[in-house]
Amino acid sequence: MLISFDWLKQLIHIDKPAEEVGALLTGAGLEVEAIHTFDQVQGGLDGIVIGEVLTCERHPDADRLSVTTVDIGTGEPSQIVCGAPNVAAGQKVVVATVNSTLYPTGGEPFKIKKSKIRGAASEGMICAEDEIGIGTSHAGIMVLDTDLPNGTPAAAYFGLGSDKVFEIGLTPNRADAASHFGVARDLKALTQVPYTLPSVEDFKVKNTSRPIAVEIENTEACPRYAGVTVSGVKVGPSPEWLQKRLRAIDLSPINNIVDVTNYVLHELGQPLHAFDADRIKGDKIVVKTLAEGTPFVTLDGIERKLKATDLMICNAEEPMAIGGVFGGKASGVSEETTSIFIESAYFSPDSVRRTGMAHGLKTDASFRFERGTDPNMVILALKRAALLVQEVAGGEISSEIVDVYPQPIQNLELTLSIERTHTLIGQHIGAERMKSILTDLGIEVTGESETHLNLSIPPFKVDVTREADVVEEILRIYGFNNIAVSEHMASTYMASFPKPDPEHLTSTILDYISANGYHEIITNSITNSNYYAPAGEQGMAGLVRVLNYNSEDLDVLRKTMVFSGLEVLRYNINRRQRDLKLYELGKVYEQLEDGYKESRRLALFIAGNTTAESWKQPGMKASFHDLAGLVQNVLQKLNAADYEVQALEPNSYMRQGIAYVKNGTVIAEVGMLDAGVTRFMDVKEQVWYAELNWDYLLKKYKDKLVAEDLPKFPEVRRDLSLVLDRNVTFEQVKQVALRTERKLLQSVNVFDVYEGDKIEAGKKAYALSFTLLDRQQTLTDKVIESVMNRLMQQFEKQLGAIIRK
Repeated sequence: MLISFDWLKQLIHIDKPAEEVGALLTGAGLEVEAIHTFDQVQGGLDGIVIGEVLTCERHPDADRLSVTTVDIGTGEPSQIVCGAPNVAAGQKVVVATVNSTLYPTGGEPFKIKKSKIRGAASEGMICAEDEIGIGTSHAGIMVLDTDLPNGTPAAAYFGLGSDKVFEIGLTPNRADAASHFGVARDLKALTQVPYTLPSVEDFKVKNTSRPIAVEIENTEACPRYAGVTVSGVKVGPSPEWLQKRLRAIDLSPINNIVDVTNYVLHELGQPLHAFDADRIKGDKIVVKTLAEGTPFVTLDGIERKLKATDLMICNAEEPMAIGGVFGGKASGVSEETTSIFIESAYFSPDSVRRTGMAHGLKTDASFRFERGTDPNMVILALKRAALLVQEVAGGEISSEIVDVYPQPIQNLELTLSIERTHTLIGQHIGAERMKSILTDLGIEVTGESETHLNLSIPPFKVDVTREADVVEEILRIYGFNNIAVSEHMASTYMASFPKPDPEHLTSTILDYISANGYHEIITNSITNSNYYAPAGEQGMAGLVRVLNYNSEDLDVLRKTMVFSGLEVLRYNINRRQRDLKLYELGKVYEQLEDGYKESRRLALFIAGNTTAESWKQPGMKASFHDLAGLVQNVLQKLNAADYEVQALEPNSYMRQGIAYVKNGTVIAEVGMLDAGVTRFMDVKEQVWYAELNWDYLLKKYKDKLVAEDLPKFPEVRRDLSLVLDRNVTFEQVKQVALRTERKLLQSVNVFDVYEGDKIEAGKKAYALSFTLLDRQQTLTDKVIESVMNRLMQQFEKQLGAIIRK
């Protein structure tokens, strides 16, 4: 939310600098995230001053140039070469000083420097109006009629001072502050400076020639609806002051009628809408719902199918606007409009939120209605708008105000315990200070005793519904920083920190992955259900669907990290960034028979080359072992290296690979993504993918390390060559070896694999190394031979191996 400081000072005459006001608002819960400078003209005329031409002589080497001396208030006159035909001694002129930047009308900005023009020194520039961006004339320099001292900033002369704009991170519960008036109300409580609401005393009904009747059929969705007619208006551009106010808060002026409704919205927080009165058929407005699927064209030219719950503003024959959300194209104000009906209403937050979500519409009006507006501001805002329309567009008020409010919304009556307030705050501040704060915030104290205050909470305080909320209101104005910390303050219970700290462990592992050349990505956990459709029932099973989704492309929660990662790969590859190593730690979701399940996964992707081409070596394509090696190192760092390796069961996105299994649970998967999946996602590269069960790995992680002395006795290596069936994996060989010799065998490694015409078809040969160690004594040849014989026997028996000697 943007708040103009100049605009704010029209409501509350506060003399503090913007930075101090920003700090006050932040302390009171309206966090000022930034303070921007808004210039009415680009550059704010910075470095441009009023000067006086002291002398003016023709340039000795150029007939069309003049050499002048100009007093710009610095003490020493400046020599400036000027080409304007109307320059003369004694004039007050606009001077761009050295190092200032000019932003000319319709041209590129340029910086003023000391220079020599035809041999004559020039220190600045005497300007025409187009050269400083405030007009289009270039007939000559501007000659001013002013007694302002030389050196006065030109911005002060032209009334083009800068404005400060607060960027406030408005929390959803602070609907009462969603306007300049709402912020001014908080400032009154903070500074004791009174605010002033815009006067509507001049509101007068000129005639009743254009009455519009109002009927509310759905009073639950629209408790109050008011309006008034203004006839004889002329639609056109808004005056400069109104355009300036809107531009300061990043709104584009449209026309004087629409600009007034936007102005009042941001001034008082009450959304308004202007209808072309001549298009209100039957001179009647009916607030109601319509049949499901009724077509309606909104102001943006899009035809939308209405929901049966959408509250519509209709005339006697057809709908004209979606209540509280968006106007209709057929009834909007145009250049031909001469009479308008201004709507000011209070709509139910639930109704507006439901409709806005259903149609994916978010407007300034719906933003406020969804959070809750002030039903008591309806008439004041309506009168304010009618007077402003008369001021900027002419016309006369041609109807009485129609105000349909069958069941007025009452204030909330609440009793506040003074003692409990002091307990919750942690400090005694006194009942009088409480009453002062509450009164300044618009909460009425209707009665009091020594122990309690009786309060009447107005409906614009939508987040104040209980005693604790009132205490929060008092405390944020009193100031959290003003609460002293007691020397005896203690906690009766403090939760212990988890050991090991999962966040620290996660950060350590991710840093390790990044150090290996991987880049972290963060993607949306809401994705497109169409990604899972090609896999049929297997792909669509268990999808968690999003209710009231805003986009058909984002309608389910992801159940795998694959597709969101492929979107990133596609984006980069399409921009010729083909060598990619990416990772993401995120959540996946699944719908089960008995509820929903969410868990964290660490996903890794490799595509393209892992080694760049150079004079020393060609580029090397990514392979399975590049990714599997990193996964094994990560598992090692997580103390989860005691896994079994199994063939990956084919799934809907990865057809081949391996799974790392520990205690019957798959802790990681590594393999190549199915070519059909990558083609479907338009990724024109082979992609290797790994996914780690992060929640399980963190849960089972133990940070205890056991240190052992280096062995005193030497290791022994023995090699062995086995001929096996092609479908026998190294992992199977390794497991047989470890089961056969549990004490002396330290490791098994494969250093060569052969398949070819020198061995039987359907076979392969493994060259294996075995490391043996006895920590108690030196191994003898007899013991070594015994171990190797037992290994060979088991390989032959369990795997059908042929020992090559």
